[in-house]
Amino acid sequence: MTMNFTLLNAKTLAERFRSAFLIDDRWLLYFKGLANTLLMSLFAVMIGVVLGFLLAAVVYTEKQTGKPKILAAICKIYITVIRGTPVVLQLFIMYFIVLITVKNGIVVGAITFGLNSAAYVSEVARAGLESIDPGQMEAGRSLGLSYTKTMFKIILPQAFRNIVPALFNEFIALVKETSVAGYVGILDLGKVPGLIQSRTFDYLFPLLIASVLYLAVVYLLTLIEKFIERQLSKSDRNGGKKFITGGRKSCKKKARSPS
Repeated sequence: MTMNFTLLNAKTLAERFRSAFLIDDRWLLYFKGLANTLLMSLFAVMIGVVLGFLLAAVVYTEKQTGKPKILAAICKIYITVIRGTPVVLQLFIMYFIVLITVKNGIVVGAITFGLNSAAYVSEVARAGLESIDPGQMEAGRSLGLSYTKTMFKIILPQAFRNIVPALFNEFIALVKETSVAGYVGILDLGKVPGLIQSRTFDYLFPLLIASVLYLAVVYLLTLIEKFIERQLSKSDRNGGKKFITGGRKSCKKKARSPS
């Protein structure tokens, strides 16, 4: 009796998995959602890195030279507002108000998460800039380079190298953060379980399958991040330089004090 009950349960679980993943080629829906998630995260982190470095450069320059004060103030307000409000509300504002004419949800998501990411990247980048020896700036200026050229040719490349692990960690965070994109109907991996459940009336396996896919991607990206860290450590001439790896966790700690 017990064996029959166990076999019946196993068969039921197998049928539920088959219904959630195999029937009607539903596995394609999971991988389409995963592809959209990765695409959105990739473009978002690109926007975040470029804009984040610009924000950090302005704030860092204002701290070093006292100029430009107005632009630095605007950047600080932007960073404070973005970090201080939920990303899902930012997504609603962008999707239903600011970018209402844009029909491609992936584009809206990438822009929204990119603008959000920029606020966090800017703090990581600022820490990277401040980790560079001030003598580097003095050396560049003594060679006849302007402040701008010294920043772009000497300071920023070194700072970028120092924070590569943290930037990769930001990409990993974005992969998980984009799961809220489904709230506005964007077909990402986080949206797929709800679509499958509406057809199978079973939440368990759609959620488990999506969780396993998220875990597999994040684990793979984490391995790549650790590999990059090891390679950077090996190539470091000084051998004792520490790379900034905290990502959003370190930013959240800093957020307690004003920028």
